[in-house]
Formats: sequence, structure tokens, C-alpha cells
Amino acid sequence: EGQDPRPRPSHQAAAGALPPCFAGRAWHDLPENPKAAEALRRFRSPFLLVSALLSYVLGLLYCTSIFSAVAPPLAPLPGSVYRSKELFDKLLPDLLSVNSSTVQLNTIWTSRRKLKQWKDCTNHKMEHPGSTEPFGYLIVDANGGLNQQRSSICNAVALAGLLNAVLVIPNFHLHNIWMDPRQVYIYEFKDIYDEDHFINTLEGHVTVARDIPEMVIERFGYNISNVPNLKVKAWASSSYYSDVALPLLREHGVIRISPFANRLSNEVPSDMQRLRCLANYKALRFSLPIAAMAKKLVGRMVEKSSLSGGKYVSIHLRFEEDMVAFSCCIYDGGMSEKAEMDSARQRGWKEKFKLRGHCSRPDLNRMQGKCPLTPLEVGMMLRGMGFSDDTPIYLASGKLYKEETHLAPLLQLFPLLQTKESLATSEELAPFQNYSSRMAALDYSVCLHSEVFVTTQGGNFPHFMMGHRRFLYDGHAKTIKPNKPNLAVLFQDTNISWKAFRGHLEVMLDESERKGMVLRKSGQSVYSFPSPDCACLHDHHANSTLFKRYQHHHAV
Repeated sequence: EGQDPRPRPSHQAAAGALPPCFAGRAWHDLPENPKAAEALRRFRSPFLLVSALLSYVLGLLYCTSIFSAVAPPLAPLPGSVYRSKELFDKLLPDLLSVNSSTVQLNTIWTSRRKLKQWKDCTNHKMEHPGSTEPFGYLIVDANGGLNQQRSSICNAVALAGLLNAVLVIPNFHLHNIWMDPRQVYIYEFKDIYDEDHFINTLEGHVTVARDIPEMVIERFGYNISNVPNLKVKAWASSSYYSDVALPLLREHGVIRISPFANRLSNEVPSDMQRLRCLANYKALRFSLPIAAMAKKLVGRMVEKSSLSGGKYVSIHLRFEEDMVAFSCCIYDGGMSEKAEMDSARQRGWKEKFKLRGHCSRPDLNRMQGKCPLTPLEVGMMLRGMGFSDDTPIYLASGKLYKEETHLAPLLQLFPLLQTKESLATSEELAPFQNYSSRMAALDYSVCLHSEVFVTTQGGNFPHFMMGHRRFLYDGHAKTIKPNKPNLAVLFQDTNISWKAFRGHLEVMLDESERKGMVLRKSGQSVYSFPSPDCACLHDHHANSTLFKRYQHHHAV
């Protein structure tokens, strides 16, 4: 009685494990002196914790030093390093050995299946029971680049038909990265399109006014900002406009929708689809200065393609500085490239790219096919598909990032490459030179009438181009749209053989052929897939030669 009932280790065992002052005591024993016991209690807890942490850290450092001495460094993540130049250097002898083209421009895609759905449709004005006069005026602001504006214009025509409104010629508003060179300049419709042709073609379908009548704008203090502005969510349905916009239009006699880009669903009633078709393929014709210059460029490109029967390949290349910056992809420019891209992002998008998540995984961007293809990669791709060095090529692009350096490999593989700058004199291009939308309109015209169109990046330009070419080619886009994630895998494999590389790309070309002739599915845009909605506009009697079609289409 009065003794501690807990078991104690032997004095001999404890003596070898504890300091001499505690020999013979168990781990839980404390000195009999209360003050000494309290001091030991306060000391022991943090002392043991610090000792354990210090031992762990020292051990980890020791093990790491041994491991790092014998283990190889970790390999970079796939896509985190631009390896296409390394692969180009390895395959260059094989790339240059493709002297005879296995892709004949005279026969490519000429024996493909025909669409069965090209048939006539009834083309009539949309009916509005109980009304013969328009309910008011529709004002829209078409923002973005050339083809986003084009989409807004065509959607506005369809919406004016639905609302029984007079469409006021749209205003063009541009994001700051599209503005040339004066940051406050706003294009007018007539700078890009033939205004008279637009109004006359739509007559009997949609009434178009050049300006808001004075008697209307007077009610709003001659200030367009006072006109009721309808804020519409993206891809709004036609029923939304019937339920919300129409009552507002009838009440005020005028409504404004700004911005209007992507504010109308792809799925709308058939009458609205036909108005979209009419606007896109018939009413929108480039202004006379643009059309005249484009006609010269197409003619000169045909002349320089005489060895292939006047047929050529067009490539839409998006490797401008702003596009590279926006993609957040890493190429082979090192720290100077990073500094330039950071500066470009700050100029174009301010703080957006500093938010969490932006530019955090450039490796994933590349492997998911989101990086703009370089000229070198496009050249390798086309050579792998079987295009030889005597293939006439038209390159549609803005000012390329580090153009002299990046364009050299493509010119090495395809010396017959042309651009609008090489086909025209500086004096001829002077009226268009400082205006991106006018220059894009020239590129659009030359690409439209090429035998093969190659798209290298998403966006409105290729979507409209493929649709327009399907309209001209009886349903076939004649477009090479590479599988970019698959391309990324190929370009990362620096050990791949030429035979295997070429085999993969020949399969990719076959896939482009099979997918070139398709009908529009639910949810898809009529601007990319015009059949069957636009069948009633198709000219079955037009000459089958594209250049002759172009001359007929732009006859003045």
C-alpha cells in the first residue's frame, strides 16, 4: 500500500538508455522533489518534439543527397518543351527528298460522293400576320474581327426578319487588339462591304436603312446611347427575341443590341436560316476597292500556279504575336520570348492573364492541340502528307511573330510560297496596309478560291471559309483540318522514323477528305455547314471552275 502499482523496467536496462541522472527510473518517473519534477515536465515536451523534427529533417536531407547523386534528373512533362525544331533537323533530308507530289491538285477530291440533299427550297419573305409595315428599327453593334462581324451582320438580318424590323446598317466596334493603327478608329460598313449591293439584295426580304431617320433619333435627344439597349445573353433563342425584344420594339419604335456578337442561337426557324444564307452568300460582297484588289491577287496566284493547272493550296496561319501570347504556349525563344509574350498579354488583355489558372499549364495547352502551329510545323505536316516542293502555296496571315526566323523553314520546304505582299506592290497594298479587316478580306478572297484550304487554328475565319467553300464546291469543303492533339504527339516524338511520321500524316489527310462533305447537324452553324438550309441559293448552272465563278460573282 502506498507504492506505485505501474511496472518498472530493470535498472540495468534503463541505465543503458537514459542519462546517468535517470538511471534506474522508468520513462514516466519524475524526481520526488515537486519543483524539480515540474521543471523536468516543462523541459521534456518541447525538447522531445524539437529533437524529433531535427532528426527527421537531417535524415531526409541525407537520403536526398544520396538519391540525387545516383538518380537521373526528372524528364520534362510532355508538351512543356518545343521539340518540333529538333524533329525538323532530324527529318530534313527526308523532308527535302519528297520531289514528286503524291497529292495531285488536278485530281484531289474530284471523285468523292455527291450530296443528295442539294434540292430546291421555297424562298419567301417571313410572314407577320396583321402587319404590312415594320414595327420599328433594329440597331446592332458588330464587334470583333472581320468574320465575327460577318456573323453579327447575318444574324442581324435574320433577327430583323423575325421582328419585322428595319435593319440599320450595323456599326463596327473592334477590341483594342484588332484596332489599326489609331486606337479610336471605328470602321464603317462601306469600308469593307458593298453597301448598295447589300441593301438591294435583301430588298423584298428585309428592309435596310443606311441611318436612323431624324424623326426617330430626335425622340432620344439625337443620342444613340439613349435608345433602349437590350442586353442579351449569348446564343439567345428566337423565342427570347419574340417574347422580350419584340414588345420593346413595338413600344419604342427602335431598339439597340450592343454587343451583338454570338447573341443568336445556331438553331432558329428555317425562314431565319434562309435569311442568314441570303445575307452571307449573296448580300455580303466586299467593297469595290477590296474586290478589285482581291481579283488581281487571285489572278496572279493562278498565273504562278500554271504548272498545276492554275490550282494552288492556301494556308491560314495564326502565328501573329497576339495569337502566340493569347495561347500561353512556349516555343524556343527562351526568356526573351517570355518577356515579349508577357508584354503582349499586358497590352492586349491587361490583368486577365494574371488571374489564377491562366498560363499555368502550357504543356497541357500543347498536348491538347491549343497551340498555334508554327510555319515549320505546317511545312512538316504538308510534306508528310505528300505535297512536294513544287506545290504553289498562298499564305494568309497577319504579321508573323519573329517572321524572318519562323518563316524560313516553310520557305525551305515550299519555295513557291506567296503572300499578298509578294503578289502585289507596296503601292497597291497601301490603301489596305494599316487596316487588319481589309487585309483579312484580301486573304479571305484568295483562300476562298484555292483548290485546297489548310486551317491551322480555330476561329471565325476557318469556320466561315469552310462553309463558303462547301457552298461553292457543291457541299465539299476541300479543306485540310489536322487533328492537332495527334500532331502534338508526333512533333514531340524526336525518335520517330520518317516512314512512321509520314504514315500518320497520310491517315490525317484521308480523314480530312472523308469529313469534308457533311450536312449540318443540330446545334451546328449554318455558316460552316450550309447544306441543306442554303440549298435554295445554290447556283447549279454556275461554271465549275472556281476562278470563273469568282469572276462571275464579283462582276461589276
